[in-house]
Amino acid sequence: MSTADTAISDEVKQKAAEAKDSLNEHTLKTVHWHFSDETGSPFWLAKKSELKFDPLKDVKSFDDLKKFPEFEDEWLRGGPVDRWIPKGHQGKPTYVFETGGTTGIPKSRVVIEDHWKDYELFSDTLPDEYFPKGSNWLMLGPSGPRRLRLAVEHLAQHRGGICFCIDLDPRWVVKLIKKGWMEHLEEYKKHCVDQAVTVLTAGHDIKCMFATPKLLESLGEALEEKGTSLQEVGIKGIFSGGTEFTPQWTKFCVEEMLGGPASEGGIYMTPTYGNTLMGLACSKPITAEQGYKISYYAPQPRAATEVVSFDDYNQVVGYGETGRVKLYTLTDEFFVPGFMERDEGEREAPFETYPWDGVSGVRPFHELATSTTVGVY
Repeated sequence: MSTADTAISDEVKQKAAEAKDSLNEHTLKTVHWHFSDETGSPFWLAKKSELKFDPLKDVKSFDDLKKFPEFEDEWLRGGPVDRWIPKGHQGKPTYVFETGGTTGIPKSRVVIEDHWKDYELFSDTLPDEYFPKGSNWLMLGPSGPRRLRLAVEHLAQHRGGICFCIDLDPRWVVKLIKKGWMEHLEEYKKHCVDQAVTVLTAGHDIKCMFATPKLLESLGEALEEKGTSLQEVGIKGIFSGGTEFTPQWTKFCVEEMLGGPASEGGIYMTPTYGNTLMGLACSKPITAEQGYKISYYAPQPRAATEVVSFDDYNQVVGYGETGRVKLYTLTDEFFVPGFMERDEGEREAPFETYPWDGVSGVRPFHELATSTTVGVY
């Protein structure tokens, strides 16, 4: 037993066992939905004949998902996208969200209500003191065919507010970086931040916002140049997300930009880790005492993450050890039995709020890191 195991209290161990039971039950329900002729999606019903086992008989727990082959990126590129719509949801208004697409065909995911449900669950984790109900929001992030923009708008509406958005094309940002047009990149970033400054200083009473780390930093600088600050324009709560979210950046952001922790500076910031496939993983509260360490916990049982060995993607590493992030999506709209993320990190132990495994130190997977262009995130 590792030291991390012994550090987990009996109460958390009990909660973790209950969470695992819930995950097993939810997995069974999800697999039966996607592989039953009456409710399943054309994609998985067709795939069933290629599998070396019967999902309806042989999947009895979450761990049985390891029987599935690795979920492939290419399955999500190109159409027809309606092959992903389960028969049980046919005829409902459907969204399609894209991810990637800087080169070639982007990956796309069909969604009916998952983005609403994910962000309503996330809403329950936000402290009302800093994200007051009824407040208006600013969405300073990617627009266009992105899930995030509609999800943040729904979050604002769910909490009783109105969401103000900007125009931002992340694919253009990546192209500028790849071409080395850094002057154009700076101008485009300024163009995006200028839109945000205009909205924040137009009397719309915006108290909450989403921003990627890079844009949040640029926004703080732009407001400072105008002789004001995030506090002075009325911001109280910020939720942020992106690969640039490191302990070093968080320390700078909290101590330099936000004037200290929320109790001192008046602004509460929470990091998140999310994507079009999974939804949103929340962070364990970050503190100076813990060196601004960021640990993310997936929204179980609707999604789960594992940190797995670089040599064997079915083998979970020990607590505190490094591995690649493996994702499972388990909703009645979308089923992903093991997708290898482009990230790596350290496995984190369960704790009271999220009694299941988490991941910290998230960064681009080292074998892909040189070919990964982070862009606006």
